[in-house]
Amino acid sequence: MKLFRKIRNKLIIDNKKTQYLKYALGEIVLVVIGILIAIQINNWNQSIKDNDSLNEYLTKIKTHTAEDIEQLEQLSKGRKQIADLCKKARNSILQKTENENLFLFMIAGTAFADFYFKPNSGGYESLKNSAYYGKINNTKLDSLLAKYHGLVDIIAENEKSYNQYTVHQENYLDTQFDRSVILASAFMPLDSLANKATPQSEYDQAFIEYTAKPAYRNVISLAAWQFDTMIEQYQELTELGHLIIEEIDRTTAD
Repeated sequence: MKLFRKIRNKLIIDNKKTQYLKYALGEIVLVVIGILIAIQINNWNQSIKDNDSLNEYLTKIKTHTAEDIEQLEQLSKGRKQIADLCKKARNSILQKTENENLFLFMIAGTAFADFYFKPNSGGYESLKNSAYYGKINNTKLDSLLAKYHGLVDIIAENEKSYNQYTVHQENYLDTQFDRSVILASAFMPLDSLANKATPQSEYDQAFIEYTAKPAYRNVISLAAWQFDTMIEQYQELTELGHLIIEEIDRTTAD
């Protein structure tokens, strides 16, 4: 600045107005260039900070998605086991061999269990409510996340519908039977039952009557086919989850 000041003073003293104007213009240009460089550096630093913040959100979503996939795998296994039992029980009904397969009907009663997929959407919701969501707007990752959570809502509605139906049927059965004998037959060891005053024939007869009710068989029949649909949705969601993880890895590596 001292050098510039000396040059400016010399030009003024020598009355070189044209050269002074050129110098003044050049000095203004240098100042503007300096400001623009400073702004660019600041924008670059801010962009790095924004990308770091976005990557933190994406890393959290990746972790939550991986947890969802693990949960979906366990749910698929559980529902498939129950569905297979219910298909066998349904076939036994059609073959009229129910009395020969009491144990099968007993374990097929697991169709009354209410399983729910409980996704961890915390990371995704946090990103949507942040200032960084716009950075992935209209991207492949944005589309995948929208599809994923749209399917999550569909799965939740299907599970809710099925579980509410089973609860309704179970409540009806509770008004028709004293379930103390049914539950004893289902869960107590045979050697323990043998020591009770109630003979085994009464346990068997109670269970035959219980499982012969339409409310019981309707649940088994529903699980036999609807669980396949649920499992397909779990698998579709799992595939989307893997695509999301891959896209997050690509995005955070850029």
